[in-house]
Amino acid sequence: MNNPFLGTGIAIVTPFNNDGSVDHESLKKIVNYNIENGTNYIVISGTTGESVTITKQEKQEIIQTIKEANAGQLPLVLGVGGNNTAAVVEEIKSTDLSDFAGILSVSPYYSKPTQEGMYQHFKAVAEACPIPVILYNVPGRTAKNMEPSTTLRLARDFKNVVAVKEAGNNVQQYLELLRDKPEDFSVISGDDDLALGIVLAGGAGVISVIGQGLPKPFCEMIQLGLEGKAKEAYKIHFKLMKMIDLIFAENNPAGIKAVLKSLNLCSDKVRLPLVEATEELQAQIKEALKTI
Repeated sequence: MNNPFLGTGIAIVTPFNNDGSVDHESLKKIVNYNIENGTNYIVISGTTGESVTITKQEKQEIIQTIKEANAGQLPLVLGVGGNNTAAVVEEIKSTDLSDFAGILSVSPYYSKPTQEGMYQHFKAVAEACPIPVILYNVPGRTAKNMEPSTTLRLARDFKNVVAVKEAGNNVQQYLELLRDKPEDFSVISGDDDLALGIVLAGGAGVISVIGQGLPKPFCEMIQLGLEGKAKEAYKIHFKLMKMIDLIFAENNPAGIKAVLKSLNLCSDKVRLPLVEATEELQAQIKEALKTI
């Protein structure tokens, strides 16, 4: 089966102008840069896209800009998630999803549901969604871990639940998912620092933050991992390690936006409550870029 979620997906940023409005021209540049340098698919309106401070109108305009720039070249995934199950279901039902390969849906944050609550939430999402669903577990942001048993229960119960973006930075949990998953279910790394190891253990790839800034080496590393060429892949991984640490040193996406600014792809502006990377971190990022 042809899997559109194999390899390197990027959690694309939302660039801003100095007045805080969405910078659509820079967004097009980032899309084209990634198409030209080997990215496999694009995820719109995830955490890195500052989805929580984007209005509904802006989200539709961002989707339109990316669709036009992409022109059908790469599969697109749309972030549709939240902690109000009814609102998530309503957004799924009211959105034209015909141009998307799937949705990425984060586990409910802040409310801290039980495992059964998570299951029932995603059951409602899966039943409402006409296209594939990628579950997204990121306990560092949601305050609650979705345990492998819940993820795999959803994978077995709903044919359109096809993958999980696992971002708990927990190797043991990754390995449990890889060991016990249905054959046609994909485990996607949401941790740039662990992505290669997870791919070598049987993962399908990564939805990456750093990948959009350094797509050529990062995509090559993941592809080598998928081919089982560990030694060659780790040579690239070792070169990228410092940069991966730096972009998450303060907050995401301030770090990756500092990288993209250094590459003249967009400004480093973020929306409150986030703030731009400090001058010290920006200097470290510029220095690290010279070595890659």
